[in-house]
Amino acid sequence: MKKLLLAYDGTDPSRRALELTATLARSFEADVTVVSVVPTRPGRSGVDPWDDSTVHTQELLEAGRLLREEGIEPRLVETYGSVPETIEKLAAAGEFDAIIVGSRGLSMLGRALQGSVSEHVAANAGTTVIVAR
Repeated sequence: MKKLLLAYDGTDPSRRALELTATLARSFEADVTVVSVVPTRPGRSGVDPWDDSTVHTQELLEAGRLLREEGIEPRLVETYGSVPETIEKLAAAGEFDAIIVGSRGLSMLGRALQGSVSEHVAANAGTTVIVAR
């Protein structure tokens, strides 16, 4: 594993994913890219009102700081789109060896209403997916 993609949103599960990414990056001397996806939904213009690019920029800066404290210099990427599909496309385009994502542990109802990013990525990505719990 030489190229790792961390999906980061500032939540506790994504912080666990960050810690795992740091461990893997040190063990394999891998490059790390952190992605934060500002969600958009079909039929809507712009971003969702509760989730704007300012929040995602701060999350990326936080992830970068935390990884640098671990001795890792990450590449930071902020993008827009459907969160799971954007992560999957970025992973394919960048030929990443693994995607690391946190799981919020949603109930069945929560997954049905909100969708599960980690579940979608694990089921559809063309590379290894590691879900941190």
